[in-house]
Amino acid sequence: MLMPERFSLTELQQIIRDSLYLSFPDSLWVIAEILEIKENSTGHCYLELVEKDPGEKNIRARIKGIIWNTRYRFLKAFFENATGEHLRDGIKVLVKTKIEYHELYGLSLIISDIDPAFTLGEMAMKRQLIIRKLEEDGVFQMNKGLQFPLVPQRIAVISSKNAAGYSDFLNHLINNTSGYLFFTTLFESTLQGPETESSIIKALNKIAVESHKFDIAVIIRGGGSQSDLSWFDNYNIAYHITQFPLPVVTGIGHDKDISVTDLVAYKSLKTPTAVADL
Repeated sequence: MLMPERFSLTELQQIIRDSLYLSFPDSLWVIAEILEIKENSTGHCYLELVEKDPGEKNIRARIKGIIWNTRYRFLKAFFENATGEHLRDGIKVLVKTKIEYHELYGLSLIISDIDPAFTLGEMAMKRQLIIRKLEEDGVFQMNKGLQFPLVPQRIAVISSKNAAGYSDFLNHLINNTSGYLFFTTLFESTLQGPETESSIIKALNKIAVESHKFDIAVIIRGGGSQSDLSWFDNYNIAYHITQFPLPVVTGIGHDKDISVTDLVAYKSLKTPTAVADL
């Protein structure tokens, strides 16, 4: 009986590498979601790229991505200027890559270019899908159907206590020229980053339990980038607002665009001071 041909581990790795390079000699455009992104001390950018099932829960494919420092500085600025969005966890990207296989570090994608138009399209599509689902659920207009108080004096505020927008709102409210007296209660919340959804929903639930103590609720924050706004394109936040027992007024501080959270609120205004004026 003939023994199968034997290879050293290094030889096997080299065969795999050469086979990949022969199969994919040129650069490829690849669609993936950024699961994790890190910039090291030398300026290189390391990503974990994934593809998820349509339900956006189960990961069906995963690979490492690398953008070398000199290229990363250019691509980062290019992407942010074109989209108003940071390269961050959770967004989908279309990247130009070259396959690399290393005997020690395995398979990775070396990224040389990125298409910002693809990400903008994905963000817009995600927003439209959320809006469509809320409409299909029959809840999109529910908060707008509530009766707004003639003089809303007891105000539940969802914001960060250190946010400039919160300070502006309070100062504008307190120093109103008509001399009205207002009572505000802060329900502190994270208004940027991955904790935004759970934090805002937690605040809304706390207010709902004591809704008899308030006339309206407001969600306010100062201005920010397009990436800050994207955290408010969230089905669960929007759904909780549609079910909320009080009118919700938003002043999330974006001049160019509005989020799904703004669209389902009783009223949306551009800035915290505009909410105080209302």
